[in-house]
Amino acid sequence: MRVVLASASPARLEVLRRAGVTAEAVVSGVDEDAVDIDDVAALALTLARLKAQAVADRLPPSESDELIIGCDSLLEFDGRPQGKPADAAEAAARWRAMRGRSGVLHTGHRIIVRAGADTRSAESVASTVVHFAHLDDAEIDAYVATGEPLWVAGAFTVDGLGGPFVTGIEGDHHNVVGLSLPLLRTLLLQLGVEWTRLWASPTGDPQGLR
Repeated sequence: MRVVLASASPARLEVLRRAGVTAEAVVSGVDEDAVDIDDVAALALTLARLKAQAVADRLPPSESDELIIGCDSLLEFDGRPQGKPADAAEAAARWRAMRGRSGVLHTGHRIIVRAGADTRSAESVASTVVHFAHLDDAEIDAYVATGEPLWVAGAFTVDGLGGPFVTGIEGDHHNVVGLSLPLLRTLLLQLGVEWTRLWASPTGDPQGLR
């Protein structure tokens, strides 16, 4: 079985790896700015769907089973979507608005399973409430200067340099990193695939979908 992550995110790859899943990343090339949907959760799901399908369409025919995972994360803050900030000034402005407050991190998940001529798919959104510390201006400037906030949705991480600035979460921790393992397992079960079949064998090879 081939597991393909339709994302350039190293954090998502690491989440899968630590859960025993060997995957490869294929960048979708989807223009996220071209999609305009008011509902933030619906926007995240639509982008995940587009990414998964774009990668599925580009993969050559394979004799082995394939699992394609598309994800997209957006922070909903004051009712608006917050993707990756455009520059350091925007990242700093966001943190000055977010400090001491809370937002909701939505991650859309779309999975496509291909086994021979059979193609199945499932999708859903995982949402996690994130509580931010009350940073002073010096801390914000120092954090933005590291460059990390420019690489991630919402301008923060929970598993990197931004971890100390997140005082708590309500929901799945992995979802804040960018991929909800419990939701992924649930979606796979809907398609008749047991999560444990994704674990790599002692030789490092995935066990397959059948």
